[in-house]
Formats: sequence, C-alpha cells, structure tokens
Amino acid sequence: MSVRLEDVFAARLADGVLGGADSDFVVAEWVDPGGPADEPPRLIAPLHLHLEDDEAWYVLEGTLRFRVGDHELEAHPGSAVFGPHGVPHTFWNPGPGPARYLLVMTPRTLRLIETLHELPDRSPETLQEHFRAHGCEIVD
Repeated sequence: MSVRLEDVFAARLADGVLGGADSDFVVAEWVDPGGPADEPPRLIAPLHLHLEDDEAWYVLEGTLRFRVGDHELEAHPGSAVFGPHGVPHTFWNPGPGPARYLLVMTPRTLRLIETLHELPDRSPETLQEHFRAHGCEIVD
C-alpha cells in the first residue's frame, strides 16, 4: 500500500490535518479566536449528533466549553472530551482569548466541516441537509 507523506507526517500540525480520506481517523489542530465575554456563546458547531462517527477533543491552550448529552463541562489545557456517536453535542470558546485544540475525527466529519464553510446558503434547511449528507443531524 502506498501512502502520501502528508497523510502520515506533519512537521507542524497547526491549522493542518494529519491523516487522509482513506484513514479511520484524522487529527486536526485548530484555534478559535474567542469573542467578547459579555455576549452569548458563539457555538463553533451547532448542537448535532453523528449517526455513526465518534469524535474527541484535546485542549492545548485556552478553554473550551462543551455540551455532551445532558452534561455541560469546561475543558482546560490537558483536558480531553469524547463525543460518542448518537449523543448530541456542541462546543464553544467561552473567553475573550484564543483556544487551541486537537480534534480527532473521521474523514467524513472533516469533509462535513471543510464543505460547511463553502456553503453559499446557510439557511436552517440547507444546513440540516448538509449535515445529513455527512451522517449527522442538527438537533433543535
């Protein structure tokens, strides 16, 4: 089996992804810039669930807040959060400063995220259709 170098090695992962479309999982390092602390949370992802895919986060810097099922929790550097398939979840940066984190996910979830940013129409109907096309459901 032939592998591409960029699928097996990241000299610097920041804002990049390790793993490819044929992998069981990929790892991405992302940063959320944060926002004003006196405003409502700005969700990084809407409340949703994956029908088959799990995902996990590992906080490197800053703080992330999560809702996983009925639990709301705050994750600080060194904390990890698991989002099992079938369980509604969302997350956000509660502070004014950046939060840097790793996200471990399936290639299908990565495609959902990457193509989500390309949607010209972000109406609730279009978003729900997009999530369904990637094995997810947005939860009201």
